[in-house]
Amino acid sequence: MENSFFRLALQQAARLLGKPGRITRILAELTAKMSRVDWSVEGRLKLKHQLFLAGRLIKASLTGAYSLKSKRTLVALLAACIYFINPFDLIPDLLAGIGLADDMAIVAWVFNAAAAELRAFEDWERATSVSL
Repeated sequence: MENSFFRLALQQAARLLGKPGRITRILAELTAKMSRVDWSVEGRLKLKHQLFLAGRLIKASLTGAYSLKSKRTLVALLAACIYFINPFDLIPDLLAGIGLADDMAIVAWVFNAAAAELRAFEDWERATSVSL
């Protein structure tokens, strides 16, 4: 997928590796934006689930509780979160009705590429919560 705004988000995400405080701030901004989105619009519930999952995976990776198989996947997931929280991307979020369309496409694309890692993380979450 060719999107110069996402490419910038990837570069920013790569620069954030090793900076847990800044990543934590990105996750806080993600949570804040998610609280402002109308999730009742058709097709957005899957995006909500995926973003919450990405946030949990990034946080677990930051704390060392979960080890990703690939740093590249971490960068891509973090970039998808950055893209989502940025109001000025390919289709600005200010455009009512269609502002999240590009965000949904990017998140779906990244999550499709990271599907195996995300399933492994969900399995790890289930196993960990049972053993606690």
